[in-house]
Amino acid sequence: MIAVPGNDPVHALVPHTLEEPLPGADSGPLAGLSFMVKDLFAIEGRKVSNGNPDFYEHAAPASTTAPVITRLLEAGASLTGITICDEFFYSVLGSNAHYGQPVNPRAGRYVTGGSSCGSAAAVAATICDFALGSDTGGSIRVPASFCGLYGLRPTHGRIDATGATAMAPSFDTIGFLARDPELFRKVGHVLLQGTCVDAPIKRLVLAQDIVDYSEASEDQALWQMLDKLAGVIPKPLQADIAGETIEAWRKAFATIQGFEIQSTLLPFVQSHNVELGPGIKERFEIASHITFAAVEAARKVRATVAEHLRTIVQPGTAIVLPTTPTLPPERDIPDGASFAEFRTVTLQSTCLAGLAGLPQISIPIDGTSGLPVGLSFVAWEGGDEALLDLAVKLGSLT
Repeated sequence: MIAVPGNDPVHALVPHTLEEPLPGADSGPLAGLSFMVKDLFAIEGRKVSNGNPDFYEHAAPASTTAPVITRLLEAGASLTGITICDEFFYSVLGSNAHYGQPVNPRAGRYVTGGSSCGSAAAVAATICDFALGSDTGGSIRVPASFCGLYGLRPTHGRIDATGATAMAPSFDTIGFLARDPELFRKVGHVLLQGTCVDAPIKRLVLAQDIVDYSEASEDQALWQMLDKLAGVIPKPLQADIAGETIEAWRKAFATIQGFEIQSTLLPFVQSHNVELGPGIKERFEIASHITFAAVEAARKVRATVAEHLRTIVQPGTAIVLPTTPTLPPERDIPDGASFAEFRTVTLQSTCLAGLAGLPQISIPIDGTSGLPVGLSFVAWEGGDEALLDLAVKLGSLT
């Protein structure tokens, strides 16, 4: 275990975190605020580890800073730390065999969720105002749900990913986490680029099939919150979104992700004989054997799914579902065989937005068990701002 230096009560920071903050501009919409970033963003003169000390040892210092960080600095926010992530981002648990496991400030016996685990822990512990992470298969949404935060996976490509280590580029997005909905919206307005398709959300479709396989506590929390929000948001129409094909959707996501990893992260792992942690090692091994024929079949499934979901979420319509189908597992769960079911059922919920390239927001609500729960909305392409507005609208009610 590598010790983490400095004032870090929730073990959120990597050993190579900043020694001094990078100050933001004197003025701007985020002036006076602080943020931290997941250990995959380029910062001029510094190296990233992507959650692995072997990678850090062999990496070269970045020649430029990732544009997403520059935008925040220019908006007045100061960068104060670099946060732990799951090793090579290949998990949704929130644990790292080399750097350790961040503490969930909202539920100390339970995991933060991953792979943006340190970013979530830092925000939830109030050691920064907001944080950047990435979301390929749920790595913003899951820790947002487990740590009681607002989290956005944007429309694919609406936040510049230049200077962030690629995992599976056709799914990779840059997301962010915050405690306060007003600040959350401000950060979004600074970072979001490209086409905004703004429309008020007037129709909701409840993903009944995903609710049906969720734990009872998630189901109860969702219905209690929807009852509480009656009259504030449209009454959801209940419908099966995927039905029995959801397993095929998840497998298509995992196949495409693994195939793309063959070109991004796997070459380094293989050429340097990297010592990988449990669970991560096995997933890289599976990824290495995915064939072109398998990925072509998966891409056909993806195209069908994307068309189906985009037909449902026309501007003004959003899908509502629990962010995760389970409560956070306890911290001592190993990232191995016993973790497989948790990861499988989680990806069956989180793969929807990724397969279709759509934005999804997780809004914190109180769970019936006393643990944080996330209420999610998946919107249309370019509907990110509508989701941010919804977060502010519901902020005082959730």
